[in-house]
Amino acid sequence: MTATHLGNELSDTGIVVGATATTWQEAITLAGDALVRSGFTTQSYTSEMIDTVAKLGPYIVIAPGIALAHSRPSPAVLKTGISWVQLVSPVAFGNPTNDPVSLIIGLAATDHDGHLAIMSALARVLMDEEKMGKLGAATTPEDVKALLS
Repeated sequence: MTATHLGNELSDTGIVVGATATTWQEAITLAGDALVRSGFTTQSYTSEMIDTVAKLGPYIVIAPGIALAHSRPSPAVLKTGISWVQLVSPVAFGNPTNDPVSLIIGLAATDHDGHLAIMSALARVLMDEEKMGKLGAATTPEDVKALLS
C-alpha cells in the first residue's frame, strides 16, 4: 500500500470534519463510531481503544495535534481500515509534548501486517507538511478523501 492509496482504507462514512469533543474519551469515541459506521469494527473496539489509553497512557498522541487511536487486533475488528476525525477545538490527552489534539485517526487492523501497512502509509502523509496543511483546512469529507487518495 502506498500513501496514494490510503483513501482505499477510509470510507466516506469514516470521515468527520468539524466534530466537537470535550475529553479524549469523547474524541476516541468519535473515531470509533466512524470505524463502526464504515463496517471496520464493532462498538466494542471503541471501548478497547479507550481502555488501551487508560492503561498505557497517551502514547497514541504521535505528533503535535495528532492522535492515532487503536488497539490490538481482536474479534471486534471486522476488517482493516481507518477513520479520520477533525475537531473544531482541540482536546488534551495528557501528552505534555504533543497536546492538544485536533486530529484523531482511528486505526483498526485484523492482523499485525495490516497494521504496519497502514502505519507506513499514514507516516508518509503525516510527514508531508503541505498535504497536512491542506488536510487541516479541509471542510468536507470529500476534500479529505480526495487528499488521501
